[in-house]
Amino acid sequence: MKNVKFIESELIQLRKKVNDHPLYSNLSTIEDVQIFMEYHVYAVWDFMSLLKSLQRTLTNINVPWTPRKNGTAARFINEIVWGEESDINELGEAKSHFEMYIDSMDQIYANTDQIKSFVNSIKSGVSVTDAAKGVKLNPVIIDFIDFTFDVIESGKPHCLASAFTFGREDVIPDMFLEIINQSKTNPNDNRFSKLFYYLNRHIEIDGDEHGPISLKMVENLCGNDNIKWDEALEIAKLALSKRIALWDLINKSIMENKKRASINI
Repeated sequence: MKNVKFIESELIQLRKKVNDHPLYSNLSTIEDVQIFMEYHVYAVWDFMSLLKSLQRTLTNINVPWTPRKNGTAARFINEIVWGEESDINELGEAKSHFEMYIDSMDQIYANTDQIKSFVNSIKSGVSVTDAAKGVKLNPVIIDFIDFTFDVIESGKPHCLASAFTFGREDVIPDMFLEIINQSKTNPNDNRFSKLFYYLNRHIEIDGDEHGPISLKMVENLCGNDNIKWDEALEIAKLALSKRIALWDLINKSIMENKKRASINI
């Protein structure tokens, strides 16, 4: 029987590419961080859709309510939703991690017009595809989001859990540690206080709580079914590949901006 350790062993090279990406060491100015956040915010946003689709699939949000068969999986996802959708920010206010990220962007004057317009379009009933076209999202970001929603639309709980776990919760602590350790931005710079709170909060929660819970959720949903384990592995590989492509895009944009800045000096 295949298991979580098997998937993790198969993902070693892809995770290494994520953790060793040159992007982290190129975050040396506030302009670099602005560019990073203006692209990365879409991954923060679609993470919440992945999370809520898992909650919708594994629990019963219908009224009248009836019990789901898999109470263990329901408990796993409800614990994670509580922390991701209503965490406490550095001021003690309850906010989703997406809202905390937007606050972090506002603090360093990153441009939030595009992401706010995108979200407002969706709130008004526009499809994700049309909202992305409306704000002229970069094709790499569109591909990242499309993958997430393709997994959501598959309706397969084990695939949702795999994308969520191996593409997000299990890799985020290491990824964000690299941002903090390799970037040349100063964690003590008050301009980045909200961002570093957000990053450290994710490292703490995902590493100590949500990551281990997510791994148990994958085990619970795949069980003894080798076909499900194979599908979970395929989704995990794709999720990390999409992350690498997003990091490549952000790094390229930062380096192009640095080049323009040096020419204009």
